[in-house]
Amino acid sequence: MNGKVLVLNQDYSPLAICSVNRAFLLVFLEKAELLEADQEEAIHTVDATFEKPTVIKINRYINVPYRGVVLTRQNLFKRDNNCCQYCGSRENLTIDHLIPRSRGGRSVWDNLVTACKHCNAKKGDMTPDQAGLKLARLPYRPTYIMFLRNSMGDMRKEWLNYLKASKVAS
Repeated sequence: MNGKVLVLNQDYSPLAICSVNRAFLLVFLEKAELLEADQEEAIHTVDATFEKPTVIKINRYINVPYRGVVLTRQNLFKRDNNCCQYCGSRENLTIDHLIPRSRGGRSVWDNLVTACKHCNAKKGDMTPDQAGLKLARLPYRPTYIMFLRNSMGDMRKEWLNYLKASKVAS
């Protein structure tokens, strides 16, 4: 039983992604409700067949404190799709401060972008405008839901409606 299952809170907001084994156990123990099942595969035992979950909803609301995305090098690269925001290169990536630290620029989501070593050196201690560099897109603070959606390369089609609906709420 391999695969991943989207776990929703009682209010249908995305909570986590878990293994099929864990999801099946939660449904079997009636701690969660099966919302979507794999139409091509099932779980077989000696004397029974069960639907293989792809989306489940926890039966009791779980209060989750603020779910922000932690600012790390890996998360910043992930947000910027592992490519330089100036030239599009995917090699020798570094982090660039749009407003340099020497000029009071802080290490926050809105001031950091992924840049290759060449573009970062060209920019130096200037702003992108002063260095004649154009950003592919402006930096932003990703939401947890957006990060969950973007970080799952093999997202199941059954998840899309639940993740799209939660984008409005977040």
